[in-house]
Amino acid sequence: MTRRPRALSAALTMVAVATLAAACQGVSVTPSAHDSSQSSAPAPSASSSATAQPAQLVIAPADRATGVLPTQTVTVKATTGTVDHVTVADATGKAVPGSTDSSGTWISSARLAPSTTYTVTAKSTGPDGGASSTTTSTFTTLVPKVVATYGILNSGDTVGIGMPASIQFDTAVATKAMRAQIEKLVKITVSPAQKGSWGWLDSRQLMWRPATYWQPGTTVTVDAPLTGVQTGADKWIAHDDHASFTVGSAMVSRVNIQTHMMTVTRGGQVIKTIPVSTGRPGPLTETRSGVKVIIRKEGKITMDSTTIGIPKGDPNYYKIDTQWNLRLTWTGEYIHSAPWSVDSQGTANVSHGCTNMSPANAEWMFNNSKVGDIVIFTGSNRPFLPTEGIGVWQYTFAGWQHQSALV
Repeated sequence: MTRRPRALSAALTMVAVATLAAACQGVSVTPSAHDSSQSSAPAPSASSSATAQPAQLVIAPADRATGVLPTQTVTVKATTGTVDHVTVADATGKAVPGSTDSSGTWISSARLAPSTTYTVTAKSTGPDGGASSTTTSTFTTLVPKVVATYGILNSGDTVGIGMPASIQFDTAVATKAMRAQIEKLVKITVSPAQKGSWGWLDSRQLMWRPATYWQPGTTVTVDAPLTGVQTGADKWIAHDDHASFTVGSAMVSRVNIQTHMMTVTRGGQVIKTIPVSTGRPGPLTETRSGVKVIIRKEGKITMDSTTIGIPKGDPNYYKIDTQWNLRLTWTGEYIHSAPWSVDSQGTANVSHGCTNMSPANAEWMFNNSKVGDIVIFTGSNRPFLPTEGIGVWQYTFAGWQHQSALV
């Protein structure tokens, strides 16, 4: 028997099957039937079976479509009959959620992943309870030039009271509108509840900080359902992320650059006073004033002045191994052991910007500190700029709220 020619459509997949003897491209139809062994009713005649009409479906994106945007909505609509059940899934079986609206059309409710082939499987019933059928179609989303990657920092860690919840992108989120979309999608859960706000430290770093420092014992959970979000020209995110961290004790250290002393408190009580030597006066060496956060505990590192603009051959050039390093800025400020400046600690500022301590005091500080502990510097004319480290506390809370892309 001769089959009908395949019908082609650039935008929609129309499935229409009139009889068992004819089928459209990519359509599998199974008319309803009655098993005579299970029913006393007489079996239908051949002519009555042939009149059972399956549903006619319109599926978008069209069958075998390519380059589909991750923001494209998947729909399955019956022009005759009813849509009974729809699944949209990738090759691993991960499904795209969706539901049927009041008109009987199934509509997806999540963005699609880039560079992914999806299969649509739709079960339907023909008009007036006619033939049941299952229809499948496939489509493939666009392959971007760049897959945008990101991470939620400090997952599983116990941090200090100054560490914000941070989502860090490996490349810039290009526009304010794109940053606003991300900000709308991400969610934070704080227990116990505390007032706070999302804000962008720069185009790569989205952070949530409380109005004041975290309460010790707080648990923070961040959900980032960002699959299918665009972050730049032909640049799309391909995964979701989720992370939690816990806030530990309230350790705050205060460094007076003029008196060369650090006072360390925990829970508001002074637990140690340490003589220090900070940066000598000068545009490249003076220690910055401001509220800093311990970014990382790095232990032993080699410090090279070329990284802060002091080249080999300059009288101030140095390259030296250091111990017990706590990083405070991305621009090279640390708290660390400096046995060579012990005589100046407590009396003069002779470093290249770091906070020098004796080996014993530096080891104590390293062992008693957490990533996220606050270190406040006063007494310098050189300000700490927010993007030079974790600078969320350089803003008033009202100022930080204005760092949101939603204002």
